[in-house]
Amino acid sequence: MSEPEILTFGCRLNRYESEVMRGHVAASDDRRGLVIVNTCAVTGEAERQARQAIRRAHREKPDARIVVTGCAAQIDPGRWAALPGVSRVVGNDDKLRAETWSMASASSGHAVSDIMQARETAPHLVTDFADRARAFLEVQQGCDHRCTFCIIPFGRGPSRSVPMGAVARQARALVRSGYAEIVLTGVDITSYGADLPGRPGLGQLARRLLALVPELPRLRLSSLDPTEIDDDLWRLIESEPRLMPHLHLSLQAGSDIVLKRMKRRHSVADAAAVIRRARTLRPGIGIGADLIAGFPTEDEALFGQTLAFVREHAVPYLHVFPYSERPGTPAARMPAVPVPVRRERARRLREAGQEVAQAFHADLLGRTVSVLMETPTRGHSGQFAPVRLDAPCDDAPGTVIAARAVALDDAGLLAERIEA
Repeated sequence: MSEPEILTFGCRLNRYESEVMRGHVAASDDRRGLVIVNTCAVTGEAERQARQAIRRAHREKPDARIVVTGCAAQIDPGRWAALPGVSRVVGNDDKLRAETWSMASASSGHAVSDIMQARETAPHLVTDFADRARAFLEVQQGCDHRCTFCIIPFGRGPSRSVPMGAVARQARALVRSGYAEIVLTGVDITSYGADLPGRPGLGQLARRLLALVPELPRLRLSSLDPTEIDDDLWRLIESEPRLMPHLHLSLQAGSDIVLKRMKRRHSVADAAAVIRRARTLRPGIGIGADLIAGFPTEDEALFGQTLAFVREHAVPYLHVFPYSERPGTPAARMPAVPVPVRRERARRLREAGQEVAQAFHADLLGRTVSVLMETPTRGHSGQFAPVRLDAPCDDAPGTVIAARAVALDDAGLLAERIEA
């Protein structure tokens, strides 16, 4: 029986949920000719790519059953159902239910399922991630904040947390399947636990997870809100070697005026303080940040403040988005920056990030780094520095090796393996 094709767009949470669907479909009674498109609504470009993939799938596989799901489908199901070749649109909650992919449900004939606002967060056991050396583990869903640029709360619903016991069971299963690194993921993981008894925070979750699963070598965190890093997490950053020395911040801008217009809850000083504290507690930690270029009303001076922040605070790992209007959000009604200017500013931010990354990588030269291998020659260090070995290794992807950084190239570090 042919395997389903799953096309995933967007965040780590979507990648995790694609594997949940893969497992449900594999256990179903009919998966022939099935193409699942798991969409993202963060940017117009992400939606464009998903539409393009659907058209390509319909052109190349005219008899395929194309099912569209994900945040974009949750927000505007009728638009996706109208695309040629789409047989069904499934909401974010329904895509994670096994019964959605049974023959009876899949053959219901409804182009658009009854899509309700996403409300559930039930644990789903995933033990394999196709073509990936690290595993993603959902600990939280949804968001209670209303940043003016963001449509995701409409696709994901309010914040809901996965109970600690379920997270630990999932982590054990992943380690048994051979994963040496797990990434905790969600929409807003620093809000973890507010809806659970006792209100445990993300730091408590990470601490208990590492204690309950001592066989897990590496734990990494996805994007963090700078205002919500709790004391437990700071203590782990300082003292826990199994928590990777890498923080990725949901920064979005380095200008207080722009941050206020985005309705973010941190200031530039807050973000700078987080970076300084992280480097004090964990010298050599890798810092990443999400940034939006060309937010409405951003002039050259305000953009210059974000550019200066990247350089002044030496943030090497940038995830830069040119601003994208999301219908229904307050920012979409604000005075717009021309699209070519957004793209140019995004390019300048990426270039600044590359310059900072080169300097950060230079500081690693001569040091021994722990590398999670993703191919025979490439992987990432604990700091999330890209590493290329000088010779292929025979270890399977997902193996952690020790290597000495000996040179730089445009992509990151060149290293030689240190034999045990």
